Amino acid sequence: MALDLPQLGFGGAPIGGLLDAVDDAAALAAIRAALESGIRYFDTAPYYGFGLSERRLGDVVRGTDEIIISTKVGRLLKPGLPDDPAAFGWPSPLPFHPHFDYGYDAVMRSFEDSLQRLGRDHVDMLFLHDIGPLTHPDPDEEARHFNDAMSGGYKALDELRRAGDIKAIGIGVNEIDVSIRALDHGDWDVFLLAGRYTLLEQESLDELLPKCAAQSVRIVIGGPFNSGILVGGTTWNYETAPAEIVDRARRLNEVCAAHNVPLPAAALKFPLAHASVASVIPGVRTPQEFSQMMAWWRTEIPASLWSDLKSAGLIREDAPLPAS
Repeated sequence: MALDLPQLGFGGAPIGGLLDAVDDAAALAAIRAALESGIRYFDTAPYYGFGLSERRLGDVVRGTDEIIISTKVGRLLKPGLPDDPAAFGWPSPLPFHPHFDYGYDAVMRSFEDSLQRLGRDHVDMLFLHDIGPLTHPDPDEEARHFNDAMSGGYKALDELRRAGDIKAIGIGVNEIDVSIRALDHGDWDVFLLAGRYTLLEQESLDELLPKCAAQSVRIVIGGPFNSGILVGGTTWNYETAPAEIVDRARRLNEVCAAHNVPLPAAALKFPLAHASVASVIPGVRTPQEFSQMMAWWRTEIPASLWSDLKSAGLIREDAPLPAS
């Protein structure tokens, strides 16, 4: 991969109004705060607010050099809101609706549409977005979309990479199994894996992360707070957290508190200990949230915290631990 990703990036779903609307002033101020603090990697997607995240990000970073931007393909935006946009997770999006299409022509069009919304002549990374049964629960539909993505969609990404229009390609998903399958269908640079390698979840150590390492595929970890539960919220995977997840988060918090370390600070640093993980991209929606996130990021964490978490059975024995 011809990109040197910083360890900390900016996840763009919240500035699109994920689960809760955010006004322009707050979202733009959050992006400005990130730039002023030295953040140089920003991830977004057409789906986030039906174009709103890309528009807002572009309004702030337009003309800014020496930053890395990733966006996604797989959904084309068409005019007109769906009947209930909040059911998609976006209560106040732009007046469009998403249409799944992972084929060659659609990926090329989506790329160009994203450039226009961002107001830029290039982005650095493109991810095939949400391929897999979590988004496509019908098996026949999932198989069709996966085949389209691994054939025409991949061909488009590879052509853009070969032409120098983008520097890296991958998939952006919340699922382990589809990531493993995708590794057999192309020469990938980086996968964006949301929520599946965190303080709460380390199943990807079994097969996905070793396979990525063997193929030199880097990992960007999205959703390091598991959509809220690791920052004191009640959601996990964007839904109400089940009792066993709430209990595990409580136990993680108790161990962190014994070391005077905020749980979110540990959640940010833990994934980066794995050699395949290049970057972690928490999302914020206001400058106040960004300031809090940076305070967590700068927290010094003693090695004893990690060993105590492992001793308590809250981190797998085979999980790499951050340096103190």
